[in-house]
Amino acid sequence: MTINIIDYLFSKLDNKEKFNFLDNIFNAVFDGIVLINPFGEVIYANRLSEDLLSMKRTEMIDKSFDEVCRQKELVKELLKKTGKSSTNFRLNNKHITLKSNSFISNGKLIATIIIIRNVTEEKDSENQLKEMKNSLETMEDILDNAYQGIVLVDREGRIVKFNYEKLMGIKEEDVLGKPVEDVIDNTRIHIVAKTGIKELCQVQRIQGHDMIASRTPIVKNGEVIGAVGTVLFKDVKELKSLVQKLLQLEKKFDSYKDEIQRMQEAKYSFENIITNNKKMEHLKEIAQRAAESNSTILIDGESGTGKELFAHAIHKASHRKYGAFISINCAAIPRELLEAELFGYEEGAFTGAKREGKPGKFELANGGTILLDEIGSMPMEMQAKLLRVLEERAFERIGGTMKIDLDIRIISSTNENLEDAVKRGKFRQDLYYRLNVIRINILPLRERKDDIELLSRYILDDLVVKLDMEKKDLADDTIKVLKKHSWPGNVRELRNIIERSLNIASGNTIYPKDLPEYLIDEEIEAILENEEETVLLKKIVADAEIDAIKRALKQSAGNKTLAAKKLGIHRTALYKKMDMYRIEV
Repeated sequence: MTINIIDYLFSKLDNKEKFNFLDNIFNAVFDGIVLINPFGEVIYANRLSEDLLSMKRTEMIDKSFDEVCRQKELVKELLKKTGKSSTNFRLNNKHITLKSNSFISNGKLIATIIIIRNVTEEKDSENQLKEMKNSLETMEDILDNAYQGIVLVDREGRIVKFNYEKLMGIKEEDVLGKPVEDVIDNTRIHIVAKTGIKELCQVQRIQGHDMIASRTPIVKNGEVIGAVGTVLFKDVKELKSLVQKLLQLEKKFDSYKDEIQRMQEAKYSFENIITNNKKMEHLKEIAQRAAESNSTILIDGESGTGKELFAHAIHKASHRKYGAFISINCAAIPRELLEAELFGYEEGAFTGAKREGKPGKFELANGGTILLDEIGSMPMEMQAKLLRVLEERAFERIGGTMKIDLDIRIISSTNENLEDAVKRGKFRQDLYYRLNVIRINILPLRERKDDIELLSRYILDDLVVKLDMEKKDLADDTIKVLKKHSWPGNVRELRNIIERSLNIASGNTIYPKDLPEYLIDEEIEAILENEEETVLLKKIVADAEIDAIKRALKQSAGNKTLAAKKLGIHRTALYKKMDMYRIEV
């Protein structure tokens, strides 16, 4: 019995030699081949990929693939899709085509195979066929002694060349001239022979095995005359020797998986801070200048003024914008869990701890920014530990002994008066001075009423898009009512009211009657106190009556008697009001 060369070699070779053997196979093909792990990092590249990407393959290893290609957005979109996908871009005057295929095992993404081809100059069909023939002859020497196989079909999908005997136990002479789909399970080579579209490194199930197959059209004089298909491995399980490093990384980062998924990027920039107020514009300028430094920042202001918005914008304008932005509410986490949330813990650090341990918010934010919201609620014992971390720029997990260096920007926010808290002994004075290097005190909305109309219209337009609703406008009288409110809930309250009114308003304009009752009550009280504004009250009542009458008539299909009944008034009273308001059916 002939000994299969793959079985023979793999039983004789160690892991390094196996890798070299497979590396030689990948280097024999005419495309660049790159393998990347689930985190988008290169774990293998063949020699041809060096020329195509203008980078040594030793330099590619462990680098992000989008960094290697210098095409961040294109690669991000390519890798976001599972299964197979492709994209094109230009690099150093070369037109490059990337095709990717996800290798998934047991529901988990193990690796993504990237095929890279230079399509700058398409060779004429005669040279292409000649090269294909030479390639087939070269590859046959390898494939005849391994699991791989080759099938060549004409434009109708009939078999012209068949080298799958060892793979499938079928002799070439028994299948020549037959339709390929009648011979090979789940094949698509006959489709490629018609469409002319390549399908590289696809997983194909043949005789119960998931094999890696490629299908390439053969072109002559610009016309597809057939296609060639190859199988690289008898089963994808044989790729394990190539992805051993990937499996180790997957195990190492398994414990980080949940936290990484929850990592946040800054959502807002300074463009999202809408204001015409001179003091607020000055605060924006201070924050923009502060973003350029690494100093700690303290943002204070009443609840709902937009403290977190400023924190997002500072991070996004800083040199740390590509790092993580992590926010933690110190008041929302129980005292006994706060240390573990901030600094993480090792395996078995306390009862109920995860077996693999857990990274803390500081560790996750390393290289980026952390926002300590409601810092005034932090317990005194945690304040002492936080101060030590800020001074040493290092910390340890609970139950751990290894120092973790800290490269982080700290922003804290509060709606409390920390100076008073220091005087009352509720907040450490040394920590207060450590956090209060740059201070930004955000004005409450009642002190920037010149922004109310601008903010209201901005919020309304934003909500129309997010809620997928018809565009609406704010009546001048509505703006007047909004400006007279004291806004204890600040911008958050304003957004809540605009969203409610957007849903309540029946037409394309939001009138005072669409606002919450407590705002109308405030408006009526103000009007009664000032006789000069009684006209506005009459207008509010008139607008409400006109709207109610029109709706009743519409619901009654113009029947005035029925409309009067719906309104709870006599038909004669309805006639008078219609005449007064000049309402026609």
